[in-house]
Amino acid sequence: MSYAALEENTKRRLRVPENGDKGLDLKAAAVRFLHERCENLRFSKDKTNQEKEEHIYSGKSLKTNQIPYNMQMDIDRLCLENAVKDFIESGTAQDAFNIYFCYLEMFVGEYGQSRRMIELLSEYEMNASSLLMKHRDHYSHSVYVFILGLAIYETSSRYRAEYKAFYKESKDLKNIKEELGNDADEEKAMAHHYLQYWGLASLFHDIGYPFELPFEQVEAYFEVHGSTRKESPFVAYQNLENYVKINEETKNLLKEEVYCLEDADFQTTDELFAYDIAVDKNLSAVYHTFTKESMREILDGKPVHPERFNYFMDHAYFSATVLFKKLFEEMKCAVTKASIDAMTAIILHNSLYKFSIAFYKGKENQPFRAGLHPLAYMLMLCDELQCWDRTAYGRNSRTELHPMGCSFVFRDNDILATYLYDKAEESKIKSFTESYRNWENAVRDGKEAGPAPELKSYAGMYTGNHSTISKFQEDIERIVSLNTGDEGIHLTVKTKLEKRNVRNKNTGLSNSNFIHLYNFAVALNGRWERTKEWEAAKRSGVEEDFLSENREVFEEGFRLLSLEYKLYNINQAKAFTKYLDKIDCFYTDKPVAYEMLEAFTKEDAAVIGPIEHQRWLKEHYEMGWGYTPDTEIDKGKRELLRIHYDMMSDEIVKDNLNGGETIDELLDDENRFARAAKENYNRLDKEEQDKDTEPLNAMLSLLKLYDGLRIYQLERRTQKEPAF
Repeated sequence: MSYAALEENTKRRLRVPENGDKGLDLKAAAVRFLHERCENLRFSKDKTNQEKEEHIYSGKSLKTNQIPYNMQMDIDRLCLENAVKDFIESGTAQDAFNIYFCYLEMFVGEYGQSRRMIELLSEYEMNASSLLMKHRDHYSHSVYVFILGLAIYETSSRYRAEYKAFYKESKDLKNIKEELGNDADEEKAMAHHYLQYWGLASLFHDIGYPFELPFEQVEAYFEVHGSTRKESPFVAYQNLENYVKINEETKNLLKEEVYCLEDADFQTTDELFAYDIAVDKNLSAVYHTFTKESMREILDGKPVHPERFNYFMDHAYFSATVLFKKLFEEMKCAVTKASIDAMTAIILHNSLYKFSIAFYKGKENQPFRAGLHPLAYMLMLCDELQCWDRTAYGRNSRTELHPMGCSFVFRDNDILATYLYDKAEESKIKSFTESYRNWENAVRDGKEAGPAPELKSYAGMYTGNHSTISKFQEDIERIVSLNTGDEGIHLTVKTKLEKRNVRNKNTGLSNSNFIHLYNFAVALNGRWERTKEWEAAKRSGVEEDFLSENREVFEEGFRLLSLEYKLYNINQAKAFTKYLDKIDCFYTDKPVAYEMLEAFTKEDAAVIGPIEHQRWLKEHYEMGWGYTPDTEIDKGKRELLRIHYDMMSDEIVKDNLNGGETIDELLDDENRFARAAKENYNRLDKEEQDKDTEPLNAMLSLLKLYDGLRIYQLERRTQKEPAF
């Protein structure tokens, strides 16, 4: 099975933009990478042969053994593709969550095993960062970095050539090709390799921030009082010996299967990373500023002696170390060379490379070349480029003028990045540019000019009258090799003013630090699996006890679902905020002077039911489902053919299409699709309609149990009979 087969089943085509002369934007380039370059992702020739011999499918959908294994892999890839589309459209943390979830389920292990690794970053940032002077989001930022790397790989033949040259003979690539079969397309196998290990480097490059935040909180306290970092007390980490120590099993795997060297007997992660950077990547021969031994001393000193590093704590060091321990020693993931490469890319992306290897602001600086370490190169480049649409938490950060968006045009080996600033700030920007021009003229005429005017982060984007490129672009070019004639990637940076558009953010009144989508999804699925017990608990008023007591049972049921069905539950939980807005309600963990909502009314259900059905329909169309009039179709056959009675009937689709249109045009027209979806909702019997509303009251209990939230009404509403 492939995307083509999914399209044939539903009589529709998944839209992928052409790579024309005008270039591709970020969404188009990333989607093309996943949709075309990653075709046959995670396919298994052995599994296919086994299915033929045993006459039984090994893939799972709603249940195991319902569909071919390769079909499941294709559906998983489509899940990731749709998650990328949704996140680019919204930029929200909740949509970022889906990408993390897809990646972990596809390449690492079940999300439940590794969830704290990324949830901690999001929760800790939101709670702790307001005490800092400077800090911006790293959760959604990491997802943007991931998507940027997909787009650049798709549109840069030179980078692909460097990546191929670096990994062509690697054991990791050979394993991928062997799984696909002897006739595997090498370019596609290389893209599969890149997606897996670039995802590891990009999505987890900032998970060590919870170690840096306490350090910066202490520094911020003294900074408020006017002290310099050198004069102030600082935090350092002790008792790390056991944490950085590599256990015997992992140590032997590194020695015998990864590096295959007798002297590769690493006792600690510091030793491993120092060896990989200095010897395996041979960076010490390119940058004569360190050796394997001195690099180990640097890494040893990162957590315990921040005074050696200009009184800064390096989150990248902790990100790589935490990732190593989590993957190899807790989750028992395969220890591979490319995984170690992802970790050394992480450890290089921040201050280590800039200030301990290249000294990038000095005269002898050599920008980092892609051929030295392709993953590190891409992470450095994308981490610098991704400075837009990042929530500002720090005191000073909240007052700075940051780009609200960025418009990209990708052509072969060429990136045009236009950073978008809020037009409402135009007067402030005009005042700054006028002052800057006056300052430049004074400098040119030899007059006393003083320091250059500043407008926080915007100043770095401004080129002025006498500069060819902005300081922002100049800094990136000092970090990574760009714009070097016919080699490498060409980057152009511009700025533009636009009116802010918050519509796609789906902003509402509901507010909490982090909605535990995974917990909610697990419980919502459990609600369907144990409907009678749930109803009995509700009647007895012990829903929270029922949820708490059955959490492990619900977890196991959720674990057995395919990625597609796990996301269906997650997306239903995510939609809850929007539904509350529709009925003038909101949730919060703060005490507020509003009436608490105890239950949804029939009137609420009448509003929420059709829009939940609309969401369900669109989600299923995007996942390649179609309609069947057969209400008694076997569920296994339904999953295999991807058809469902609750999809829009052929008559409704036909009645709502204009001449020559396909279902895609109807999906793109929000108002017209809403009307068609409501018409379809009305044709369903009550039992089917109740599927769109019954889980809502469950959310009342779930919010109390998992987040300590309560739902409130904006206005006192007339007491009406509960809907259910």
